[in-house]
Amino acid sequence: MLIHIPGILSREEVLHCRQRLEQSEWVDGKITAGDQSAKAKANLQIPQESDVAHQLGRLILNALARNDIFTSAALPLRVFPPLFNRYDVGMEFEYHVDNSIRPDPETGFRIRTDVSSTLFLSDTESYDGGELVIQDTYGVHTAKFPAGDLVLYPSTSLHKVNRVTRGSRWASFFWTQSMVKDDGCRTLLYELDQSIRQARQLIPDTSPAILGLTASYHNLVRRWAEL
Repeated sequence: MLIHIPGILSREEVLHCRQRLEQSEWVDGKITAGDQSAKAKANLQIPQESDVAHQLGRLILNALARNDIFTSAALPLRVFPPLFNRYDVGMEFEYHVDNSIRPDPETGFRIRTDVSSTLFLSDTESYDGGELVIQDTYGVHTAKFPAGDLVLYPSTSLHKVNRVTRGSRWASFFWTQSMVKDDGCRTLLYELDQSIRQARQLIPDTSPAILGLTASYHNLVRRWAEL
């Protein structure tokens, strides 16, 4: 399941992130890659232990917490502290799959990476190339969205970032351990939740149909969730 969520960050929040990142140190992005991925990766990152990464990461986590679509799609149990990357001209990240387990440097917990997310921080017209390309059972999908928008997709997916040919592509990226590990189950729950939201706009919340659908949703979450 690939989902585009517009406006996770406001325009003011995007500008704040950009200003802080422009004043920060960037290092080789291979530091967060596994042995195999490092061979395919050419980009820059903000050190994850830096103050700016912590501060902007908290801003993003707060934005995620208030976004109903992210909560419905990811069903988050734990979210890895957001990281920040940058692709200048000639940089790219060839096809790879994200590491299955990542240790959270702040808590020491190991996080299973069920859902991968990219939060765009560059306006689309400011760079050429740099598309996020994701392969799944339904084919190949390309994502290049406005600054402040987020795309999430299963971490099991083979994916890449195309080479940047003009400008610079900046983004935040992170992983979520979902309460529901199986992507197929998460997809069913997301689609059911969205249908319930639409139905509630048409018929009263107290109607037997809404009550029955809502009960089924929560009972499925109860059956599939791992806490």
